[in-house]
Amino acid sequence: MLNSIKRFFGKSGQQESHVGEASQEHDIRVATCALLVELARIDEKFTQAEMDTILSILKDKYALAGEHADALIAEAEKELDNSVDLWQFANLINQNYSNEEKIEIIETLWQIVYVDGKMDDYEHYLMGKLKNLLRLSHNQLIDAKLKVLNAQKSPE
Repeated sequence: MLNSIKRFFGKSGQQESHVGEASQEHDIRVATCALLVELARIDEKFTQAEMDTILSILKDKYALAGEHADALIAEAEKELDNSVDLWQFANLINQNYSNEEKIEIIETLWQIVYVDGKMDDYEHYLMGKLKNLLRLSHNQLIDAKLKVLNAQKSPE
C-alpha cells in the first residue's frame, strides 16, 4: 500500500525535478496528516467520527481517493510513532506554507477537536503547542476556533 501512495504522489517514474517536487508535496501532506492524527489520538480515544472527519478532510483538501487517504493516514501514523516530537512536522509546514495556509490547517485541527462537541484538556494543550510550533498568534488561533464553531452552528 505504501508503494501505491508513493506512486500516486509521483515518487517514481518521473524526471528527477518532478520527483523532488512530488516527494516534497507528499512529505508536506504526511506532516499535515500527522498533526490531524496526533490531535485525534491525544485523548487516547481515536473515535470513528474523528477518523471519518480526517478521511473527509484528506479527500476534500487533497482530492484523494479513499484508499490513498487511508494510506496517507497509515504513513502519518508510522511517522508519528517514529518521531520524538511534532517539531519536524511543523517545521516542514512552516518552510512550505504561507501564514494563510497554516491558518487553514489550524481551522482543520479545530474541526477534529470539536467532532465530539467539546474540547478536553489534552486537546487544549496540544492546540496551544501547535499554535506556537506553526508560529501563529493567539488571536489567529482563537479566530480559527470561532470560525469553526460558527460554521458548526449555522446550517449550510
